[in-house]
Amino acid sequence: MGTIICQICTNTIDHFENEKVSTLYGQCTCCDKKQKKAYK
Repeated sequence: MGTIICQICTNTIDHFENEKVSTLYGQCTCCDKKQKKAYK
């Protein structure tokens, strides 16, 4: 079982079934919205 973690706030986004990967880093919707506002 693997976990997807937000690389900005380190909250757990989701869990997935995969034998080779244990942790993936992505961006949650909350942090994504904050970044889009910062670029405007």
